[in-house]
Amino acid sequence: MRDIKTKAIVLKRTDYGEADRILQLLTPEGKFSVMAKGVRREKSKLAGGIELFSVSEVVIHEGKGELGILTSAKLLEYYDAFVGDLELLELGGRLMRDASRRAEQVDSPEFFNILRQSLQAAQKHAPEGSETRWKELLAAWASMNMLAAAGEEINLKYDVLGERLLPDLRYVWDTESAALAPHNSGLISAEHIKMMRVMASTPLEVSLKVSGYGELMDEISYIVKCAEQAQN
Repeated sequence: MRDIKTKAIVLKRTDYGEADRILQLLTPEGKFSVMAKGVRREKSKLAGGIELFSVSEVVIHEGKGELGILTSAKLLEYYDAFVGDLELLELGGRLMRDASRRAEQVDSPEFFNILRQSLQAAQKHAPEGSETRWKELLAAWASMNMLAAAGEEINLKYDVLGERLLPDLRYVWDTESAALAPHNSGLISAEHIKMMRVMASTPLEVSLKVSGYGELMDEISYIVKCAEQAQN
């Protein structure tokens, strides 16, 4: 038996009994299922620290059973931008489901970091509206980096023939090989590849500051979607 003090994002909440909840938490230490006892009572000290779309500092008591016991929860960050934006709410839900699924398959602290960066960026950029396609970039960045954290990163160095990707060639996505293939009339250019390399190697906020990324999103989103489908 031990107590784990860590940061957590609530992925899912399920009411249990008269006053309890079962929570799925994503932490840097992995994914946990915990019981929050009495959390639905009016004076519960845990209630304020288990909001969806938030980051909290929690203490989890691990016992003999599969469920840990949540003994403390303190809200650190709350991202209310998701509450009033249906499109953003759907995006956030999809990212949390993706992180949850991958955290069950691979033990990596990166899933927590990727999801947290995504939530933080959504909170910051939702009221700004400076680039109309920022949600698409956020989704693609999160998916790309979750694939990489699961050991399934998109190959941005070599094409289907094992040759280095060159700036003066154009490419298409080859579904069978799950890689880029040279093609004279391909829509994927050096600019797309350069942007994806930025997305794969830097924090989300760096990608969101790249000028003109909106013009590249159709092809980038397509590549990321195909790469995800190839791994499912």
